[in-house]
Amino acid sequence: MRPVHPRARIIAVVAATFFLVGTGAIADEDKETKEAWRLFIADHTHPVVRAIDFSDGRELGRYNVKGHAALTASASGRTVFVAQSEADIVHVIKTGIDFSDHGEHRDLDVSDPALLPVSFEDKRPGHVVPHDDHVIVFYDLGGKADVIDEMALLKGEAEVRTVDTTKPHHGVAVAMGRHVLVSAPNAEVETTPNELPPRVGLRVIDENMRQVGEISKCTDLHGEATSARLVAFGCKEGVLVARPGGIDGPKIDILPYPPEFPKGYTGTLLGGKAMQFFLGNYGEDKVVLIDPDNEHPFRLIELPTRRIDFLVDPAMPRNAYILTEDGDLHVLDVVKGGIVRKAKITEPYSKDGHWRDPRPRLAVADGHIAITDPRHSLVRIVDAQTLKETRTIAVQGKPFSVVAVGGSGLAH
Repeated sequence: MRPVHPRARIIAVVAATFFLVGTGAIADEDKETKEAWRLFIADHTHPVVRAIDFSDGRELGRYNVKGHAALTASASGRTVFVAQSEADIVHVIKTGIDFSDHGEHRDLDVSDPALLPVSFEDKRPGHVVPHDDHVIVFYDLGGKADVIDEMALLKGEAEVRTVDTTKPHHGVAVAMGRHVLVSAPNAEVETTPNELPPRVGLRVIDENMRQVGEISKCTDLHGEATSARLVAFGCKEGVLVARPGGIDGPKIDILPYPPEFPKGYTGTLLGGKAMQFFLGNYGEDKVVLIDPDNEHPFRLIELPTRRIDFLVDPAMPRNAYILTEDGDLHVLDVVKGGIVRKAKITEPYSKDGHWRDPRPRLAVADGHIAITDPRHSLVRIVDAQTLKETRTIAVQGKPFSVVAVGGSGLAH
């Protein structure tokens, strides 16, 4: 099949969106449309997560947890997972934003956010991967990964399927249909008590928890993302891509880095939401666009300084945002394959020092980019089109990790 260029994918997405909006407006013109957005922000210094109303900056909830927190929103946006690797626990927050799809439109129900009564404990929870109606938590020192059903969580219950990761290691697990893709550690290498074995590849596990086929080579596997029906992983050799393969399990191929690329590799990946593409780092001062169906899948983009954080915009599918250590926010056009505009947003935040030092993080909400600025106890709200700072939200302490959930729907 001839590869589809990203620009063609954009046209298809825009056409589909116009159709849905048009028919929904006719069918439900007598119903009220409402919109709600919320930010969930973890403090860098204290074990606290706050829920913030995006429209006016009000604090809707404050949740005491047990340790330094990394936040991950579920695919539905109904829950936020609060992973505390040093405290060996994962808490879950109900966001109070609940969409239900009715084909030609979707309904939006808004309620108070709340810390759910269910938590998950094991040694050093690391990567948290949302997909469809579940979330997978990988425990680096626990030798397992938990596949957690989101609907059961919202009822105050824990419905969990456990995957054996063969040996403790800093890894990841991703669901793909009835199968689970799991990083594979080097089981033969000897390690010290404070050392974890390196990753050597990717295993495919079926619904009976049995390995399917051989381990696919992926040296130092790190970083994963899903786009359309594909899952990608960063490796020293290139980017490993898993494609649906029916009852026989996913089909896995490696996309080797082009020989003309400078020395480097990808260890963090993001997936396009309305288009099929991946965006990854390539070292600290470059990013790479990956179109797995293209004859030449990699496009390298150099940055002026090292990257602090980056993300893709689910609502404006050709936009990705990159904050660099000089305080500039860059807009990357993923179709053109280049930076199209930038603006100074924060003071410089150097990458030197500890990897977990307080530095800004990004989220997208309602056509804006929310940027935590821990040095000034602020969240800076920037218009995604103009890159102008429209307002700030004062947040006590040092706001750090941030996720945004929300959107618009019909009220009943």
